[in-house]
Amino acid sequence: MTAIDMTAVTAIDMTAMAAADATAVTAVEVQLRLVGAVLVALGVAHVALPRVLAWRPQFAALHPLTRHVLYTHTFFIGVMCVLLGLAPLLLAADLLRPGRVPAAVLGAECVFWGLRWAAQFVAFPPGTWRGSRLHRAGYAGFTVLWTWIVAVFAAALFTR
Repeated sequence: MTAIDMTAVTAIDMTAMAAADATAVTAVEVQLRLVGAVLVALGVAHVALPRVLAWRPQFAALHPLTRHVLYTHTFFIGVMCVLLGLAPLLLAADLLRPGRVPAAVLGAECVFWGLRWAAQFVAFPPGTWRGSRLHRAGYAGFTVLWTWIVAVFAAALFTR
């Protein structure tokens, strides 16, 4: 091969690599937006959580302060889900750019949701979910959800 041929091959290889990188970033960006939308929906769903889980009769025996703390924490967990979901939903392309701030945001999301993933196995022992098909399905579904969320944030962090 001549030097001219090598230059042409190198240019073609570089173009192909750039196209592959662009496709990978686009796939990660789409996944980030999906994760963001799911987190926002999850946060909004916290409004219905006390009703769906029938907390009123269960919490009746609790001290009023304890009851209010639980409701208040549920509200703020919902707000945090919305806020942590808005960043990838609205700013996915920005989060994939080089820089310290995108790295910090993605790293924080990885740590936060990674801890939530770990809590799935520590805070919910089998006795809490094995009793019914609905609980087993919810446990499995949330395990998959937290795994996906962490994987997407980690992929975004390490492929940008």
